[in-house]
Amino acid sequence: MAQCVRSSTLNPSRTPQNFVRTTKTPAFPSVSFLRTLPEFNKYPKLCSRVMSCQVKAQSQQEQIPQPQVSLDDLVTSNRKGEVLGTIKDSLSNCLSDTNLLETVPGLKSRIKGKVRDIYDAGDYLVLVTTDRLSAFDRNLASIPFKGQVLNETSLWWFNNTQHITSNAIVSSPDRNVVIAKKCSVFPIEFVVRGYVTGSTDTSLWTVYKKGVRNYCGNVLSDGLVKNQKLPANILTPTTKAEDHDVPISPNEIVEGGFMTQAEFDEASMKALSLFEFGQRVAKEHGLILVDTKYEFGRSSDGSILLIDEIHTPDSSRYWLAGSYEERFQKGLEPENVDKEFIRLWFKENCNPYEDEVLPAAPAELVTELAWRYIFLYETITGSRIDILPTQEPIHDRISRNTSQALSSLRQL
Repeated sequence: MAQCVRSSTLNPSRTPQNFVRTTKTPAFPSVSFLRTLPEFNKYPKLCSRVMSCQVKAQSQQEQIPQPQVSLDDLVTSNRKGEVLGTIKDSLSNCLSDTNLLETVPGLKSRIKGKVRDIYDAGDYLVLVTTDRLSAFDRNLASIPFKGQVLNETSLWWFNNTQHITSNAIVSSPDRNVVIAKKCSVFPIEFVVRGYVTGSTDTSLWTVYKKGVRNYCGNVLSDGLVKNQKLPANILTPTTKAEDHDVPISPNEIVEGGFMTQAEFDEASMKALSLFEFGQRVAKEHGLILVDTKYEFGRSSDGSILLIDEIHTPDSSRYWLAGSYEERFQKGLEPENVDKEFIRLWFKENCNPYEDEVLPAAPAELVTELAWRYIFLYETITGSRIDILPTQEPIHDRISRNTSQALSSLRQL
């Protein structure tokens, strides 16, 4: 969730500017307009690979059973049957766009991102996660309940990773909305990878099969094959360009003035620690966290905060752990629980990078993706998500809840 107004240049000054002073408050304050979120498991603190520490958490926590999530759970589970009808009924009631400037008093401006619409609310930012599906640097479709699932997935992870890094979230007044502190965004995406895979132009497998052996400062050995686990997790940063992301090395980040060395070191340490933690939690639930991305910003008090979505199926790639090894040995693609299958459909049916008009995603694929987002949330959190259909337009509900939340915050 990009909590800050981004600079229009890719070469900002080393010192973030134009902070809005905000009072430091605990994450997710207990105020009347907050929804009740699931109870969160408490996980012990991880040591970062950057600091060459060994993870000692295993002996510090109760042994948690590691279920073998199967393809049957994803394809034919009773839960899928329960939610499929609601998903289909909601195909025409997706949140594809917002305009809270007309419905919520006090908002000053809007920035429309790939998935999130960001509103300036003075001391705060309002971030609305829509149902837009983004890939190949463009919007592909609208997926029922996608925004809600992304928002609530991130909230779960934000709550469970505060031992690694602070974040910018203030409250969540609606299932699609968070209110966040203002800060200055570093124009770098911290992409962390554990496997050689992917289908986009910047994915590790795409560049590796073209012969690249030094990628974003990482030296890659010969002989790697698609979907192989890397010897160690690696960081492959990209710049936050307007039209597409551009790979960049740590040295280029510092020399180009995107971040100071100290800022990059701190953010990269946090990114690797978050990923390591995410992999362990995913494994406990029968999943593999393959790769993901993080964004960071500097708050008005100088601290570096996690500001983006975290470990969602939009920002991350997940595979089923139970079948991975056998399928890898047979040269088969891993069974995945993310949007990769719909990416592949577009690549097979058009040129998603160059075609001006793209074909409409088939309804069955849209419905399947909506289910996979719900499946992943419920598998990771152990909680059922509330997706009860409603006759009220989503935009009306968001407007009402956001107005109430901002009014309450201004009275604090």
